[in-house]
Amino acid sequence: MDAAKVIQEGRATLGIEFGSTRIKAVLIDPGCNPIAQGSYKWSDSLVDGLWSYGIDEITKGMQECYADLKADVLKRYGVPVRKLAAIGVSAMMHGYMAFEEDGSLLAPFRTWRNTNTGAAAKELSSLFVFNVPLRWSISHLYQAILDKEEHVPQIKYLTTLAGYIHWKLTGRKVLGVGDASGMIPVDPATCDYNAAMVEKFEALVAPCGFPWKLSGILPQVLPAGADAGTLTAEGARLLDPSGELAAGIPLCPPEGDAGTGMVATNSVRERTGNVSAGTSSFSMIVLEKDLSQPYDKIDIVTTPDGHPVAMVHCNNCTGELNAWVGLFREFAALMGYPERDDLFERLFTHSLEGDKDCGGLLCYNFLAGEPVVGFTEGRPLFVRSAGNGFTLANFFRMLVYTSVGALKMGNDILFVKEGVKVDRITAHGGLFITKGVAQRYLAAALDSPISVMETAGEGGAWGIALLAAFRVMNPDGLLLPDWLDKCVFAGNTGLEVAPTPEEVAGFNAFMARYEAGLPIEEAAVRFK
Repeated sequence: MDAAKVIQEGRATLGIEFGSTRIKAVLIDPGCNPIAQGSYKWSDSLVDGLWSYGIDEITKGMQECYADLKADVLKRYGVPVRKLAAIGVSAMMHGYMAFEEDGSLLAPFRTWRNTNTGAAAKELSSLFVFNVPLRWSISHLYQAILDKEEHVPQIKYLTTLAGYIHWKLTGRKVLGVGDASGMIPVDPATCDYNAAMVEKFEALVAPCGFPWKLSGILPQVLPAGADAGTLTAEGARLLDPSGELAAGIPLCPPEGDAGTGMVATNSVRERTGNVSAGTSSFSMIVLEKDLSQPYDKIDIVTTPDGHPVAMVHCNNCTGELNAWVGLFREFAALMGYPERDDLFERLFTHSLEGDKDCGGLLCYNFLAGEPVVGFTEGRPLFVRSAGNGFTLANFFRMLVYTSVGALKMGNDILFVKEGVKVDRITAHGGLFITKGVAQRYLAAALDSPISVMETAGEGGAWGIALLAAFRVMNPDGLLLPDWLDKCVFAGNTGLEVAPTPEEVAGFNAFMARYEAGLPIEEAAVRFK
């Protein structure tokens, strides 16, 4: 397919995802193949003790990312980007963005990473008889009420980061059902907020006398493929200040990174699942039936087309691993070695030479709190005994193991206790870019074959681009799972790796040490 012609004719589709450390844009052709990309690095910061991204940084990051995409297109194909077939926006799920009447942000954006909402989440979980995680929007809202924050009575609109960006681009206050299910529980039967839970919440806060009701401040919920509006003239100028991009482009419902991960791995059908691993990690298993009971380590969300999903979300994944690689890079520079682009690949590959139980080494990657193991704060920590196999291969293997340690604890509930069945688990995200390493370790952790596709590094930006394409390129009216099977993946299930019994035993030995050592982490958290 002539990519330059596709772009000039406005037949390319754009996906933009706001991740924890990077905003990424992917442009795809009508065959859903990536043809250009752009990115922008950013990081959160503590504002009044809470993790946040500045509202101006959100806009700047989007514009810089899109400008980087345009530069990539110009370099590759020598043409400008003036028209697009469709646009999709996704972002980190959950969190808290509350706005007043004039559209001003009432409090700094509170991200999924914050763990200050324990009291609210506990009370709401009891009220709903449903696990309400710390990071969900409803937890943040109720915690603000419990804390008697002054801004609460002024709220006119509450949304997520993806919902906010979509609103600014289209003027529409809507949200994809998958992202909406991380605000307050969604009823799969109606593909809308759970009416009984909304009613319970409104009754709970009625004595406060707020001039709003929850049902009046939430975004409208839309399933995948629905009309979510078009790019306005103001939105076009916001995305592309140069004025080259035309208005009127259709947008798909904005989604969270969990939903885009499911799409990017073709894991929206029952008995399929995926694992996304980057700054944070999560697994998503599409359920055939409800779990026997609520679990505080398992979130029930939905696919972008509204089917229930068991989600294990971990706040920490590659952050500590990345920090150690930075230290190795600094050492290499000190010794006079030039900067190497393959440092990650070399360290990952070398870890395969390590012992299957990491030689007895132990570490925790908790840069932030980790609710799956019960910590509201975290301390990165490395522990060893004098007799352990303290080698570079064991050390780096340990760093990768611990990146999915908490994830394994949550999934053991699904596969061991609940007996959930899954036909295919697909992994994606930065942890899996080096072929056959983290994929093999994850297979050992979950005692299940794991597939990784060639698009593993594309992640959610490609996933939301696919949802945007589904919005405008589905003339036969196929359901999302069927459209992905027929029009995108066409039988491609990626490269599968199955664990050996020795690898499973080795990871289990590491996890026995991991769980036994949690009191050490608890003591470290107490140490200020």
